[in-house]
Amino acid sequence: MSIPDALGIIAGNGVYPRLSADAARKAGVKKIIAAAFTGETDPALTQHVELIEWMRVGQLNRLLKFFRAQDVHHAIMAGQIAPKNLFDLRPDWKALMLLGKLKERNAESIFAAIAQELAQVDVQLLPATAFLEDSLAPSGLIVGPKLSRHEEDDVEFGWKIAKEIARVDIGQTIVVKNGTVVAVEALEGTNDAIKRGGALARSGAVMVKVAKPNQDMRFDVPVVGVETIRIAAETRMRVIAVEAGKTLLLERNAIVDLANRSKISIIGR
Repeated sequence: MSIPDALGIIAGNGVYPRLSADAARKAGVKKIIAAAFTGETDPALTQHVELIEWMRVGQLNRLLKFFRAQDVHHAIMAGQIAPKNLFDLRPDWKALMLLGKLKERNAESIFAAIAQELAQVDVQLLPATAFLEDSLAPSGLIVGPKLSRHEEDDVEFGWKIAKEIARVDIGQTIVVKNGTVVAVEALEGTNDAIKRGGALARSGAVMVKVAKPNQDMRFDVPVVGVETIRIAAETRMRVIAVEAGKTLLLERNAIVDLANRSKISIIGR
């Protein structure tokens, strides 16, 4: 990928937008701007970009105008929007027209439609993993004790079901224990699914997180951060299995350190 002179970050919550900005800067991007969302984006991002424009979730026309005014032709989506804010959406006329054309309103269809709108103002949406390729999970045991045969069986069992729920766009994470599905992620997100699954399993559960079978790497890529590991540790999760080459491990050194201390094994497959 050739390095663009300017980059727009469509910034959701968490550390992901900040890490993307820093990695893009390190790669040689000269100008980085961010479209930030009130109640979502961490204000600390201001220190990592040249310009930040605050807007409400749903102000699509404002987003397009912002990028056009700043002469930005490449953008990335970094960080999620909390599900509660998606139901509190007050879309502008541009977003209303976009939503009105969609037969299904899921993450993939909405983001694909936004990508088309960006393309119409000559903004190319780059893979969400752009500049963070070093953070993609490798294959094999990443940290923690070697899995028992029983745990390997749970990963295998969970993998097939996780791929199926991802295929039908329900979620990308499940929690299993002893060959039983304990929790399935839906709109609540990974961390709340882990809390629910961990509470039901009590201890020793296996979490599996996968990409969709035809994952569009421009958006909705699987992400594991420090907070995910912290919650897994609190619920005494035993194994986290993620899809190698398609899952971002954000702040990897901190993840490895916390998983080690919590005796959680993380594997990529």
